[in-house]
Amino acid sequence: MIKTDIIHPDLLQALAQCGHKANILIADANYSFLTNTFPKARIIWLNFTPGMIGSVIILEKILGYINMEKATLMASPAEFNNTIEREYRGILSKEIEFEYVERNTFYSLAKSSDTILVIASGETRRFANILLTVAPTLI
Repeated sequence: MIKTDIIHPDLLQALAQCGHKANILIADANYSFLTNTFPKARIIWLNFTPGMIGSVIILEKILGYINMEKATLMASPAEFNNTIEREYRGILSKEIEFEYVERNTFYSLAKSSDTILVIASGETRRFANILLTVAPTLI
């Protein structure tokens, strides 16, 4: 019996295959998973119903398995109250670089061959998509 925080077999296998500089996209419930990701990226469907499973809990659990060096977010309008971005910052270590890019640049990054894993969440908040870059493992 597996005794870890993540018991989803496909997700565990996909995480094990993520090497240094690979990108992992945690996408919100409104994201176009098939048209705005690399065609060969593996999609793990965790979006059972709106609001379940949220991207914050997915991020928390993934960080228990993989070191990240960078987080890329789609830039939101200045007047937008981006609550999820604050939650992401609270979870990610201060050493992780944060980058904000405009919408089309974000989609281009998600479509690159570096994006090998896409996790479809049930997150319903706007601007919740986060592209994570895997850091080298320190031995």
